[in-house]
Order: sequence, then C-alpha cells, then structure tokens
Amino acid sequence: MSRRVAIAGVALSDVGRVDDATPYGLIAQSSKRALDDAGLTPQDIDGFCSTGLGVLPPVEAAEFLGLRPRWVDSTAVGGSAWEVMAAHATDAIAEGHADVVLLSYGSTSRSDLRRKMRPANLDWGSRGPLQWEVPYGHTLISKYAMAARRHMHEYGTTMEQMAEISVSARYNAGFNPEAQERDPITIDEVQSGRMIADPFTKLHCCLRSDGGAAAVLVAEDRIADLPKAPVWILGTGEHTSHMALSQWEDFTTGPAAVAGKMAFERSGLTPADIDVAELYDAFTYMLLTEIEDLGFCEKGEGGAFIESGALRLGGSLPTNTDGGGLSACHPGMRGLFLIVEAVRQLRGEAGERQVPNAETACVSGTGGWFCSNGTMILGR
Repeated sequence: MSRRVAIAGVALSDVGRVDDATPYGLIAQSSKRALDDAGLTPQDIDGFCSTGLGVLPPVEAAEFLGLRPRWVDSTAVGGSAWEVMAAHATDAIAEGHADVVLLSYGSTSRSDLRRKMRPANLDWGSRGPLQWEVPYGHTLISKYAMAARRHMHEYGTTMEQMAEISVSARYNAGFNPEAQERDPITIDEVQSGRMIADPFTKLHCCLRSDGGAAAVLVAEDRIADLPKAPVWILGTGEHTSHMALSQWEDFTTGPAAVAGKMAFERSGLTPADIDVAELYDAFTYMLLTEIEDLGFCEKGEGGAFIESGALRLGGSLPTNTDGGGLSACHPGMRGLFLIVEAVRQLRGEAGERQVPNAETACVSGTGGWFCSNGTMILGR
C-alpha cells in the first residue's frame, strides 16, 4: 500500500518527581493525553507498542488500557526501543496492517530508587555475553567511562568539552517549565562534582525520574479528520552493534553511524537540513558520539562543535531542547520522550524553548552501552 505515516498526537504524563504514581497509571495518563491531542479515542487504536514493564509488556499494558490491538510490537533494545518500534509501526501502517498505532511507556525509576527497589530494566543478570563482565563489577556507567577515555585518547577531546553538554542541557531546561532541574550550572560545577566513574562526575550522568510518554501514529488517509497538522515520518533506520564490550570494534563510534545514515538516505535529507535534534543523553559522552555518528560534524570534531555552543537554543543545532535526560527527565528509557519533544518543536508548541521556524528534526535513541540505535527523520 505504501501509505505515508504521520505522528498525530504526543503527550507526557506528570514527570520528574511523581511519588504516588505507578508505571501503569503513568502509561494511562500519557496515553489519554496523546489521544486527546490527536483528536482520537481508544476505539480508533488497532496497533500498540510498549516495552520495559511486566512479564508480557505490550499485553499487560494493552489490557490495562482496555485495548485489543490487531498489530503489536515490544522490541526490547534499551532506550532506542521507541525509535525502533516507531519504525516498525511506520512499516506496518504503510502496508495496511494497522491504521492507528499507540506507543506508550511509563516508569517510576526515581520512586523505585527511593523505595530501594531494583529497576527491572536494569536487571540484566550474568548469563550469555555478560558473564564475562559482570564478575568484575563492570557497571553500566563504567562502560561509558572507558569509551569516553578512548575518545579523549584518540582525538584529544577534553572533559570540559563534554561538560558543556551538561551545561547546554541545563541552559535549555531553563526554558522548560516541566524540566526536573532548571537552575543554571557551569563547566566548573560539572567538573568539581562528586566522581561517579572516572572521568564522569554526577552532572555528566542523567537524572532518575518518574514519568510516562505516548505518541500516536496514523496513516495519511486519517489526517483530514485530525485537529492538528501532522508531523511526517520521512525516514527511519535501526542497527545493533554489540553486547559485550570485547565485541565493540571501535569505542569512538556507535550504532547511530549506521542507523542514522539509513534514516537520512530514506528521507532524502542530510544533516545540514536539520533544524532541531533530540538525541539520547544518558551520559555526556553518548551525545558527543551521536553528534559525530549522525554526521553533524566530522569524527573527532564533536568536542569543538559542542564547545561552540551549538547545542543550546539559539545555537547552530539546538539539541535536546527540553533539557534532555541530563536536566529535563530520564524515566528509565527516554527514547519516547525524544519523539514527543521533536513533535512539539515541529508543531511550534514548545513555548519559550521553541526553535523558530523548525521544519525538520532528527530523533536518535541509543540503547544499552552503544548496543543499539534507532534514528528517525521527521518533518512538517
């Protein structure tokens, strides 16, 4: 059928510090808001995507919402899962397997930490490839820390340049009333913070947040019925790289280098055509590598690019305009939140943080420790 596909509705639940919520309640809240935003009802939904919650994630979440979808996806590849599932949903809608697909997620990772509960999505166990790393205490952040050191060795990237990623995120968050942290910070404050995993201090690391997000994808023949202008999905790409660090060929290049190239080629656009970028930033080094891998600058030049202030609102590539996972919110897996912010920017609904005349967006989610990536190119 090859129908075009658009994002018709997006929404967040209450986010940040939501002490009394449950993940299912946050899924329901964000889903209802996204459907209201799209001018649709639960009866319109015939496809559903969710992951990261329960034994059978999409089945449990769909049942809680009262849905009986005829098409479903629950691809679990970490924080990039939402971009990957959105790509799958786009293909399904294009071919007529579904007409309206809801993507929804909820997490209480901050509240769970306060209750001393171990987050399910971080319980990776010690079988398979990880058995060679877990006994040595090789934590998630230490994997990023090692990779960051390699980039510094190869290209002369400095910690001050990576600290600017946190400073830029906080600058953008200052214009977002929903951001969890809004007070300005400096590079010196980032660098003088408590060391978490050398070379990362606390402010090089994402927040722990509660929150949910949802997006509604529709076939082009539904657009005439909707109250708001569509945001079109112009191109997508997905790629997996490795699980064990010993199988990662180059610590300075992530899977976005492959997924991003596919997404740009399929969209017919180039990095120079992008007005706003929403990129996964669990740690500062993750975003630096994505910037390079997606082609916004040459490999090894990410530090200088970021140092120029390019990521800030008003910069050459406004990135994570809501404040990102470093300052706005990071509820376990943030990929769906990237899509929500990109759509708001392209609709001109971002308030004080609005990028003027934004027409195109690059959304790129990375999962694990550069294990997977899903990239989407969106346009008005």
